[in-house]
Amino acid sequence: MRKIRTAQKGFTILEVMIVIAILGMMASLVVGNLMDSADEAKVQSTAIEIKNLESILDLYKLKAGQYPTTEQGLEALVSAPEIEPVPRNYPQNGFLDELPQDKWGNDYQLINPGEMGKFDLFSVGPDGEAGTEDDIGNWNVKDFL
Repeated sequence: MRKIRTAQKGFTILEVMIVIAILGMMASLVVGNLMDSADEAKVQSTAIEIKNLESILDLYKLKAGQYPTTEQGLEALVSAPEIEPVPRNYPQNGFLDELPQDKWGNDYQLINPGEMGKFDLFSVGPDGEAGTEDDIGNWNVKDFL
């Protein structure tokens, strides 16, 4: 009697392991790129918000005659400052309903007069510390857009 030999079909464990390793490498590349994209989106969104706040501060100056002081801070955009100089033509509802925070949950900072120009308006960036190279401010906002 003659045995008919049939070819076995399927994959060996080695082949399956190679495919899993390749898929793992591809997944790590994709996840790495997605994480970079999310971080970049936070930076760009924060830069856009700084530009918007800068425009609102310019409107404040038109109404009040000058920008809010460092002591008055950005709160001057929400409610009339009680610290001198108190603006005479302050809108009844303010300029903003509430102050936004940057994409890392930090408050925006205002220094007036600023070292970088008329005023310094900035986010402390992802590290949460002012004065570091990841700060996003009105002096370098164009680098992030």
